[in-house]
Amino acid sequence: MAEISRRDVAAMIDHTLLAPEATASDVDALIDEARELGVLAVCVSPSMLPVRAPGLVVAAVAGFPSGKHHSLVKGAEARLAVEQGANEVDMVIDVGAARAGDYNAVLGDIITVREAMGDRALLKVIIESAALTDDQIVEVCRVAEQAGADFVKTSTGFHPAGGASAHAVRLMAETVGDRLGVKASGGIRTAEAAAEMISAGATRLGLSRSREVLLGFPS
Repeated sequence: MAEISRRDVAAMIDHTLLAPEATASDVDALIDEARELGVLAVCVSPSMLPVRAPGLVVAAVAGFPSGKHHSLVKGAEARLAVEQGANEVDMVIDVGAARAGDYNAVLGDIITVREAMGDRALLKVIIESAALTDDQIVEVCRVAEQAGADFVKTSTGFHPAGGASAHAVRLMAETVGDRLGVKASGGIRTAEAAAEMISAGATRLGLSRSREVLLGFPS
C-alpha cells in the first residue's frame, strides 16, 4: 500500500451517492467533499441531474440497481443523463440473461445504451460479478467490449450476492486487458480493500466512504 499515494488513489475515485433517500442537499455535500478530497468524479442517481460540479467528472447510473429495465428505457435514461450533463453513465446489465447464457440479449442491451448515448460520454457496464460464475464474468466482459463499452464494473453495491472482490477484478482485467477500464465498486470501505482492488487491476474505484479509504494511504 505504501507504493501508491493518497493523491494517486483519489484520482481513481468515483465519489458515490446512490441512496434512494438522498436529497439535493446531500448531493451538494457530496460534491463539496469530492472537491475537498481531490477525487476524479462524483456518481449520482439520474434524477439528481443536472448538478453544478465544475472540475469534476459527473457520472450517473442507468437501469439501476436491478438491470431488469427494458433496454429502450435504459437507453433513454442514459441519453437524458448525458443531455443533463453526465460525462459518464454506469449501466446495469440484465444479470438474469447473463446467468442464463443469453449473451446476445446482454450484447443487445449494452448496444442499445451505447447507441442512445453516442460518443458523448463514457459507458461503464455493471456486470454484478458476485452473482456470476467465472466463465460468465469473462463472457460478459467480452460482450461489453464488443458492444463498445469503455469500462466494465463489478457491482451496484445493492445485490445480496455481494460487491467487488479482488478475484473478480483480476478476472475482468485479464479479460479486457488495457482496452477497457475496470471499475471496482461495492463494499470497498477500507484502504486495504482499495489497495487490493488496485493490485488486482482496478483502474477506477466506486466509493461512498472515500474519506475513510483515502486516510489509509500515505499523503
